Amino acid sequence: MTRRPLHIAFYAPLKSPDHPVPSGDRLMARQLLACLRAAGHRVDVVSHLRAYLGRSDDTAGWRALQAEAGQERARIAADWRTGAPDLWVCYHPYVKSPDLLGPDLCRAFGLPFITIEASWSARRNLGIWVDTQAAALAAVTGAALNLCLTARDRTGLAQAAPAARLSRLPPFIDTTPFDATPAPEPGHIVTVAMMRAGDKTHSFALMAKALARLPADLDWRLSVAGDGPERDTVQALFAHLPPARIAWLGALPRAGVADLLARGQVYLWPGCGEAYGLAYLEAQAAGLPVVACDTAGVPEVVSAEAGNRLVPLDAQALADAVTGMLRDRSARGATARAHVRRHHSIGAATTRLAAAIDSVMAERSTARGRA
Repeated sequence: MTRRPLHIAFYAPLKSPDHPVPSGDRLMARQLLACLRAAGHRVDVVSHLRAYLGRSDDTAGWRALQAEAGQERARIAADWRTGAPDLWVCYHPYVKSPDLLGPDLCRAFGLPFITIEASWSARRNLGIWVDTQAAALAAVTGAALNLCLTARDRTGLAQAAPAARLSRLPPFIDTTPFDATPAPEPGHIVTVAMMRAGDKTHSFALMAKALARLPADLDWRLSVAGDGPERDTVQALFAHLPPARIAWLGALPRAGVADLLARGQVYLWPGCGEAYGLAYLEAQAAGLPVVACDTAGVPEVVSAEAGNRLVPLDAQALADAVTGMLRDRSARGATARAHVRRHHSIGAATTRLAAAIDSVMAERSTARGRA
């Protein structure tokens, strides 16, 4: 698939692929590793340094992180003196989690640098985030290529760094765990989500309001897979609904999630503030049509053309869409399933990513030949 196998240094500053806590970020990092290896490359996770600064006033944390990053760069540089890799790939550098390793190491060793899912936020330019975002933007500007998972990220980077080289890599998943034949249970609504403060809790709150507005004669039940520090808060949001209608399943393994999705009739998740949401792709891969809000990055992975419903951030709009889906038992999920396999599968992503890397390395070879 590629001209020659490469040795790639992979780094995810927000969350290492080996991090013990599951999340969409960890899953995407792992899937990127799978793509790069499927393309025939040798890929090493070069560092597990978590470069995360959640508060703009955490000056002490920023100083400590800079010191730790300096030590980590020195360690990696020492390792590379006996043989450096061909390429550095950084997944998800942004204002709260910049790559403080790759840009300096790539300059020192003459390596090309690629980012995947980098982003820019003008409203975050305050406190120490002025410095972290400047670091992230400098990395994007100097990168050989920046692969954007959403149109929103691409637009933001193009405005902040007009000289940056940008291209698209649509969000993707491994669809094989969701290959079972769908067996939808009438009235069965499914949600898979972490229970964290902020946007996740806001989505649960909006979903609870929507369910309260479902028609009295509608036969429905909800299964929620997921857990987290805000579990009690989330469950309290649904206290006004009949307990018998809601099953709190906790965190499920991948096989358990796949089985749950196969038995659903509708997947419901508002998606407040979602960058895109890999769970939406998993639901569609399992043959489950989605009801979500037309907000943030959700439209990147949920489209009406694939048989899903996108509505405004409004409880009544969500309730109406769910009601329509539950009362119309046509096989819309088959359309969504085919769409995800064609456009958002790990196979499709491997082809796109391999071609992008080939292009970067070919340009580098040409430039060296001219030197």
